[in-house]
Amino acid sequence: MISARSAPLLDCPVAELLDRLAAKQPTPGGGGAAALTAAMAAGLLGMAARFSTVQLIDAASRAAHADRVRAQVAALAEQDAEAYQAVLAAFALPREPDPQVRRRQIRRALERAARVPTEIAEAASSVAVEAVELAKRGNHNLRGDAFTAAILAAAAARSAAELVRLNVELGDLGADLTNRATHAAETAAKVVAVLDA
Repeated sequence: MISARSAPLLDCPVAELLDRLAAKQPTPGGGGAAALTAAMAAGLLGMAARFSTVQLIDAASRAAHADRVRAQVAALAEQDAEAYQAVLAAFALPREPDPQVRRRQIRRALERAARVPTEIAEAASSVAVEAVELAKRGNHNLRGDAFTAAILAAAAARSAAELVRLNVELGDLGADLTNRATHAAETAAKVVAVLDA
């Protein structure tokens, strides 16, 4: 059995991480999986950039940027789990004596639960765009790795955007976060489609 107080996701061996994703517990879930997928895509992007110093004069700065995005989006995996736990806690609040307090707490928790995957979608989209660029202009021997980075990043962006939509609808939060996440996912999908053409 896996404890809810397990080690942070980034400290888990891969086998344990996969077990935690499969366990009958609410987190980590889709947002964490999307964040970690985007982080893996950023890792591949960094590797492809490092092997492209002959082809791209700015390869080192591209690799450094990929490393920053990888760290940023990996941290969002844990934040997503925390945000979802807050949603569960808000829904568990008593309805009486003041149902408005409970509704406000739920809405606040859902807004946070929508903001985190919005950040995941936007970070993943930027990885997809960079990876497509590297697949076209970088070291041809790393084209498959750059292509994989782009596909993984686009999938992460799309997954995160769907989570945003669900949380926004549930909390009746307005369209801003949904629009941002959808735009990020659509941008990633469009650039990846260029590779397939």
